[in-house]
Amino acid sequence: MKSRIEVFVISYIAWCMFAWVFNPGVWVDIHGMSAGLFVALLVAIVFGEGFAEQPGKVLNPVRWLYFLAFIPLFVFYCLKANLQVTRLLLHPRMPIKPGVVRIRTSLKSRAALAMLANCITLTPGTLTIEATEDGVLYVHWIDVKTTEEEEAGRMIAGMFEPLIKKIFE
Repeated sequence: MKSRIEVFVISYIAWCMFAWVFNPGVWVDIHGMSAGLFVALLVAIVFGEGFAEQPGKVLNPVRWLYFLAFIPLFVFYCLKANLQVTRLLLHPRMPIKPGVVRIRTSLKSRAALAMLANCITLTPGTLTIEATEDGVLYVHWIDVKTTEEEEAGRMIAGMFEPLIKKIFE
């Protein structure tokens, strides 16, 4: 029940923020607020129990600060990867060496593993193929630099993993 309440509160706050941003100049929109209550309640009923393994952690402000620090880091590495992939593809010989590498992470929670897998997939040149419960990821890499598990993990996930750990664990 507690997680459903938290999902409701977070969903309603998100609704209000988006509705206010897209409707500047209107302080209170009773129809929008009513629709937001209905949608947030529906989301809480349907997704409330599966939202988080430990729902109380969602409202921890320190975790939100780490998440806010994570966003520019992710954007930086995403842009850097875009430039690297562009360089590889525009090179006359296209010197790529694609392959699948196995990396092991120290992340334990499913949410943290899912976020890391998604960040790897969203970064150009890499695609997470499989994530196991024990923290092993299989990643397709456009230009394999090493097949050694620890070194590949440092090169692919090393920049994201420490902050993701602080956000979720």
